[in-house]
Amino acid sequence: QVQLVESGGDLVQPGGSLRLSCAASGFDFSSSPLGWYRQAPEKPCELVAIITKNGDNKAYGDSAQGRFIISRDNAKSTAWLQMDSLQPEDTAVYYCHAGLPYYGSKCGGNVDWGQGTQVTVSS
Repeated sequence: QVQLVESGGDLVQPGGSLRLSCAASGFDFSSSPLGWYRQAPEKPCELVAIITKNGDNKAYGDSAQGRFIISRDNAKSTAWLQMDSLQPEDTAVYYCHAGLPYYGSKCGGNVDWGQGTQVTVSS
């Protein structure tokens, strides 16, 4: 069955870095765009970054531009989100999603989403 598993979330101080991983199984990973999204309490789901099927093109949300980098390795069925210069406002549950860009208000809840990983930025 389709499965996406995020990892790498942690508590980090402002200015710190984290690298999130998204391991996929149960489908042809190379056939889907892959996006990272986040949801903070009381806020809607936010697109952080998205990468095309073959990794040739990437796009970032305003909050991620210049600080985060999305990448993927189709041979490993894995995607990553490198996050640098983290700030308290980056605190959220981060999800990966296989498919076209998602613009709904709630992240997760379907088979093409992972369960999320918590990122907390605090001193």
